[in-house]
Order: sequence, then structure tokens, then C-alpha cells
Amino acid sequence: MAERWTNTALLVIDMQNDFIEEDSVMQVKGGKAIVPNVINVVELARQRGVLVVWVVREHDPQGRDVEIFRRHHYSSEKVGPTVKGTEGAKLVDGLNIREEEDYKIVKTRFSAFFGTHLHSFLQTSGVTKLVIAGVQTPNCIRQTVFDAVELDYPDVTVIVDATAAATQEIHTANILDMKNIGVKTPTLHEWSEEFA
Repeated sequence: MAERWTNTALLVIDMQNDFIEEDSVMQVKGGKAIVPNVINVVELARQRGVLVVWVVREHDPQGRDVEIFRRHHYSSEKVGPTVKGTEGAKLVDGLNIREEEDYKIVKTRFSAFFGTHLHSFLQTSGVTKLVIAGVQTPNCIRQTVFDAVELDYPDVTVIVDATAAATQEIHTANILDMKNIGVKTPTLHEWSEEFA
């Protein structure tokens, strides 16, 4: 059965303190609720030999690599969101990178593919199937998924209850858009049954 998953990668996107914790200006309101499911997705993937790729934002302290509309969060007086080396840039409690098994990609824009070497890494690793978890559905999840489809990944899956947005309505609308371009959208339970 493990051979079935050797060409699959799980992309865990932006599950960092500054996107999940309540005190952050970048908090995704639905993010905290999905943490247990994201933990379960990662554990299930590891049990089956699926490559786990952590996709994180790590920004320059001055915000020089941040989108224009976010630069106001960075100044000499305060530390901006997901600045490299800060507590806010760390993964939320319960999620840990296993250095020997997992892979980490640092991005500075919505898509995990934009301005990174993710596509070449996945190709070199023989990955043709992608499973997506994390935040947030209308931005980083959606853009990564659309880029994956544009790059002709034949099998893209978004775990609907291991992804989140600011509201359930926004999440549902974006999941529908992705489903309409051929993306699979199972729940964690449905996806876990594929392993049975």
C-alpha cells in the first residue's frame, strides 16, 4: 500500500503562529479550529510514507519582500508578521518539521509555487499528486491549488476540514471554485478512508 503514496506530497501551508493565534494582525479566524485536523493529516501522511512539505512565510524584518498592501505592518518600531526567526513565524504547537523526512519551502507571496523552487523539487522527487492543508482558503490555498492545476499536476486534493478562511462562507465558496476545476475536496475522514 505504501507504494500507492510514493508519488504524493502533502503541502501544509502557513500553519504559523501569526496566522493562527488570536493576538496577531494576520490571524485567520477559522485557523485555530483546524489545527487538530492538520495534525491528524500530517500524522496519517507520515504513517503512509507521504512526503510532507511545510510551506511557510518568512519575511525580512523591514518588510522589503512583502506584498505592497501588507508593508504597513512592518516598521522600525514593531516586528511585522512572520518575520524570520520570530515566534510568529514558528509553526503552531503540535506541528513539527522532521528534518530527516520532511521538506520546507519558504515563500513570500500567496502561492507556494511563486518565486520558489517547489515545482522543481516535486518533479525531482517524482511527485504527481498533491494534498493540501492549512490556511487560508481564498489566498494561499487557492493560489497554490490553481498554480498546481496550471502546472498540470494530474491529482490535486484539498482537505476541506483541514483548511480554513476568515468565515465558513468564504471557505465554502472557494472550495466550490476549486472543485469546479477538477480538484478533489474530501473531508479528513473521507481522505483517511482512502488509506484503509
